Amino acid sequence: MKRILALLSAALLLWVQPAVAQSVLRDAETEALLNDMAKPLFLAAGLSPANGKVVLIQDSSINAFVAGGQIVYVHSGLIDAADSANEVQGVIAHEIGHIVGGHAVFQNDGGYTNISILSLLLGVAAMAAGSGEAGTGILMAGQRAAIGKYLAFSRVQESSADAAGARFINSAGISGKGMLSFFNKLTAQMHRYGYYSTNPEVDPFAQTHPMSQDRVETLKADLMNAPSWNKPLDQDLERRFKRVQAKLRGYVSDPKDTLTKYPTSDQSVQAHYARAYAYHKSGYPEQAAAETQALVKAAPKDPYFLELEGQIMLESGDPRGAIVPLREATSLSGNQPLIAATLGHALLATEDKANLEEAERVLKTAVARDNDNPFAWMNLGTVYDRKGDEPRTALATAERAHLMGDVGTALMSSRAAMSGLPQGSADWVRAQDLNMVSQTAWDEIRKKKKDR
Repeated sequence: MKRILALLSAALLLWVQPAVAQSVLRDAETEALLNDMAKPLFLAAGLSPANGKVVLIQDSSINAFVAGGQIVYVHSGLIDAADSANEVQGVIAHEIGHIVGGHAVFQNDGGYTNISILSLLLGVAAMAAGSGEAGTGILMAGQRAAIGKYLAFSRVQESSADAAGARFINSAGISGKGMLSFFNKLTAQMHRYGYYSTNPEVDPFAQTHPMSQDRVETLKADLMNAPSWNKPLDQDLERRFKRVQAKLRGYVSDPKDTLTKYPTSDQSVQAHYARAYAYHKSGYPEQAAAETQALVKAAPKDPYFLELEGQIMLESGDPRGAIVPLREATSLSGNQPLIAATLGHALLATEDKANLEEAERVLKTAVARDNDNPFAWMNLGTVYDRKGDEPRTALATAERAHLMGDVGTALMSSRAAMSGLPQGSADWVRAQDLNMVSQTAWDEIRKKKKDR
């Protein structure tokens, strides 16, 4: 289910990819939930859950996509729009269908894609902006035959992913009701924007996806005849989903909107969660702390509530106070690396040398379990810097720069690390690996500049 308004297929993800690394939202509770939701679907698809994961992107559009590998990217707007975890599972199943189908991110047979993609992108953008006539004109100005060839291919991919997704849902013993209800949302959205034959400006065949009404009808038989169709929803997943949905809304939405959706009269867990983030964003630390305390009082051993309590204290200027809840949250979560990284940051923020050893231990464990965390590498680099360990400061800087796509810094820092580390040591070998990858990327950048 790619972007609803643009209705662009996997081939357009080349446009999306550069922004992915910059807009990924990382949260321990959210990642645990999404991967628990996806695990039975990956298994049903014959894929290893250890290699598959779901990544959350901060984007208000209702969208999900794959871009190579066994990773499903889900937009925050989709989580906000969903009524249940079951609906999101339907989307994930569809995207896993793309993975299993080996659907290419970018097509390049004969060169037609490079031209038609641009024409399609401009045309759909004009339609979404309210100018259907102008959008259709741009589409016609593009090479229509080539576009038609590409779109027909894309519609086949989407139908294939639908069928595969339905199989995975059924094989996993999960009700397909959520999959169908989310398609109904797409249908309503497309009606709202005139993407049906009632709008003479829109050709149903000039779409990257089959029309959602048709897709619903095609899926109904497979899903409704499955033994799991009337299976009750997993109430634990649904409860966790409401929590994650609320905290996500509190984090990404305008605080006024969040407080309207979750008024103080609502004393549910999810309402406290949403308001805590909204107040924190708005600069009301006392109100944010009160909401968090209500959560901790209700469940004093919940690591995610304790994490939030410590995070708000830390970001409100009380790192010493934050250490206690963050230390407990780290322990209760089994040293979850994102929570541990926040604890490491709090220990450093006290500027107390007595906390350096614990900070180093916590952060080294965090990056060992989750290497894709620039924040943790930055803090570990700070630990080494304060200890006067220049080679490992350089290595941590190179790790962070590599994750952030800063090729120049990664190249220089890895060189500095290699020059100061014992040759052949594990850290030296890692610095060498980073140096080789960065040098290759740097040479490619220079080549592209020279060819322009």
